[in-house]
Amino acid sequence: MSPINEAEKLLTGMTRGEKALLLQWIARDLGDAFPGIDSTPGVCGGEPCIVRTRIPVWVLVRARQLGASEQDLLRCYPTLRAEDLSNAWAYYRSHPAEIERQIQENEDA
Repeated sequence: MSPINEAEKLLTGMTRGEKALLLQWIARDLGDAFPGIDSTPGVCGGEPCIVRTRIPVWVLVRARQLGASEQDLLRCYPTLRAEDLSNAWAYYRSHPAEIERQIQENEDA
């Protein structure tokens, strides 16, 4: 049984109050989540990427640091949307040390 199916089964037996507590816990757990950015073990080394793609955030940030405009990035990566770039910049603002480390690691490789 998948975790979603198990959760659905558990939810049907919960009171409204228990569901509200669970929802609060989930909201706290996702508090630092970024829409449009996902880190998946085994995909691009687990680095944060734009959803629907395998484009790491660090690649976009580094391209921007090197002078690429948003128009350049959207042209070079046709699967990207302007919203994806906004999400990447927001992620970088909240996690600059992580992204800078990834840039350095990949440039040293």
